[in-house]
Amino acid sequence: MRHTLSILLENSPGALSRVAGLFSGRGFNIESLCVASTLDSTLSHMTLVTIGDDAIIDQIIKQLNRLVDVYKVTDVSQDEFVEREMALIKVNAAESETRSEVLRICEIFRCKIVDVTAKTYTLEVTGPESKLKAVIDLLLPIGIKELVRTGTIAMQREQKNT
Repeated sequence: MRHTLSILLENSPGALSRVAGLFSGRGFNIESLCVASTLDSTLSHMTLVTIGDDAIIDQIIKQLNRLVDVYKVTDVSQDEFVEREMALIKVNAAESETRSEVLRICEIFRCKIVDVTAKTYTLEVTGPESKLKAVIDLLLPIGIKELVRTGTIAMQREQKNT
């Protein structure tokens, strides 16, 4: 099962390396990793996506909590959460028919065109992984020249008061 972990850790040299080392040392794979500083410049927020059953994820969380740089680990996929990913996709757009097809896809998926040349469009796509996959699948026959993805970021939803 896919799990999204939210990790609050020190914003210091080597902290990311220790977390990644924990995974590689135990043979666990990191599907996606995104790290940035928080409002408090001494802390970083890491969103990490991995695959494993509940027992393996519990073990990973316990081992992460033992690391001196880690303040808090939460498996956000246990509750309702919001996740987003961003991709920049450079596509062939040399012909007018291709350009219009790319523009239609952009309109349907609410993509932004962030760069235009005589032969290419560069699109910015933001959303859940399923949206990015759908856009990529539609653009593949047109011709993707380059693709860069950020990795998943996630946040738990607030509990709704009834």
